Amino acid sequence: MTHDLVIRNAHLVDGSGEPGRPADIAVDGAHISAVEPAGSIAGGTRTIDADGLLLTPGFVDVHTHYDAQVTWDPFVTPSGWHGVTTTVMGNCGVGFAPAAPDRHDWLIQLMEGVEDIPGSALTEGIKWGWETYPEYLDVLEQLPRVMDIGSQIGHGPLRAYVMRDRANDETATDADIAEMSRLVEEALRAGAFGFSTSRTPIHKAKDGELVPGTHADERELLGIADAIARVGRGLFQFAPDHALVPVQEWPWMRKVAALTGQPVSVNLNQSDRASEVWRDVLRLLDEAHADGLPIVAQVAGRSIGILYCIQGSIHPLLFHPAYQEVADLPLQERLAALAEPERRRRIIHDIPDDGGFFQKAVLDGLGRIWCVDGADIDYEPDAVDSIAAVAGRTGVPPMELVLDQLLAREGNGMIYAPFFNYSYGDLSFTEAVTRHPHTRMGLSDGGAHCGAICDGGMPTFMLTHWTRDRTRGPKLPLEHIVHRQTSQTAALYGIADRGVVAPGMRADLNLIDYDRLSFEVPRMAYDLPAGGRRLVQKARGYVGTWLAGVQTVDHDEFTGATPGRVLRAGR
Repeated sequence: MTHDLVIRNAHLVDGSGEPGRPADIAVDGAHISAVEPAGSIAGGTRTIDADGLLLTPGFVDVHTHYDAQVTWDPFVTPSGWHGVTTTVMGNCGVGFAPAAPDRHDWLIQLMEGVEDIPGSALTEGIKWGWETYPEYLDVLEQLPRVMDIGSQIGHGPLRAYVMRDRANDETATDADIAEMSRLVEEALRAGAFGFSTSRTPIHKAKDGELVPGTHADERELLGIADAIARVGRGLFQFAPDHALVPVQEWPWMRKVAALTGQPVSVNLNQSDRASEVWRDVLRLLDEAHADGLPIVAQVAGRSIGILYCIQGSIHPLLFHPAYQEVADLPLQERLAALAEPERRRRIIHDIPDDGGFFQKAVLDGLGRIWCVDGADIDYEPDAVDSIAAVAGRTGVPPMELVLDQLLAREGNGMIYAPFFNYSYGDLSFTEAVTRHPHTRMGLSDGGAHCGAICDGGMPTFMLTHWTRDRTRGPKLPLEHIVHRQTSQTAALYGIADRGVVAPGMRADLNLIDYDRLSFEVPRMAYDLPAGGRRLVQKARGYVGTWLAGVQTVDHDEFTGATPGRVLRAGR
């Protein structure tokens, strides 16, 4: 038999968590037809000698915000640059369905505020052609893309659709809850993978209002969960206030898990104001699983923070009056104005008379911000290299270091400031939760936080930092990290046909030059609709990515093939 594709002599890490091994694999059509010891499968119609290369399943990223972007971007970047072949969107209670015709602008400003996606890009980019959630999936199904996408129905659009102007402020009535439950059931039966909500005070719409449902009571949450129970599948995902998960949220989480018998997934990050709460969460996870309740915590692979840059949504100069005087100038004129000796002196040496706001917002935090040098950003920086520490050693004023860094590379210089998962000054929290059996990989936020964060490359970071490059603590096994972002994430959402390189499974694959896997220098691109901005960072080292046996990436560039489809749960 002549196979369609044979990849020979690869170092196969198959996604199961088992040790890697030399192997040949054969692909016929959309599926893997054979996995054999290296050198044992004859050549196919196309044969690739993968000697020295790593072969893994395609990555399954279950926490993204491409709900709008998939309507205009067939390449679903940045995830498409980083080996992702399946993604799940509709997280954290935001999305675009259901959508009453007169609520489009309202949904846009909700997404803009919560996920920092330019509203102008959303307004120009979305081609509305739906009202209900099933109609939304039908529209997405007609559009080409390089990867498969699954979706969830968000609490924000759901509540707004049912409760209209009462959505933000009022307690849902029994009739409201019944209608929301009906619409969630409708969405699940149409193929939604779950329901998501937000209960964190940091998630606010552009108008300053919290995401609808932030303070929903237990009646409402259980009423919605009853839809999952009626359908018999569907994950309940939510973003909490990270200091309050065990205290206020755990009782209803257990009730939801008991009612539905389906996974409940809670985002888990380490907040400086409650830096040890995560230990209680892990204990509660162990107790839940001992009681047969499928509750998991979704965790990021690194600190969550801001990449400050002069073109971004926020940066340290933003709060200084000397900067505000020129903030609206075009970039080149702004850079020239910031180089003027008097303005430069004011920024470096003057503390504004603003009641201490500038001191608190910038100067007090200089010990927790670092200059970004080059492409492979150090997401585990040492305190001795912080801007404050460097200033102390060199005698250079810290704001001079900040100013010079932000103006470097023609206004493309960057500064990194972690705000979650770095209370210990390293990634020991992340290491601990990544090893725990009841956590799941997520929180890349692909497609979101366009002006401040560039975490869509998380799958590449997991390989480079945790399995190869880490110096400030133990590395993690390559097999564990691949398992975490392939079969384990696929299984969380019940996507059973992928995530492992084995006969009969989908031929979603990554062939990676592991030794040279790296990132390009992050930059601000203006490539969203309406010239909207976003931070982008491509990968280097993806020799090939295949979706259902079709090659979508060849040596870090898209081939132009778009075999992706909308995944519908239960079908």
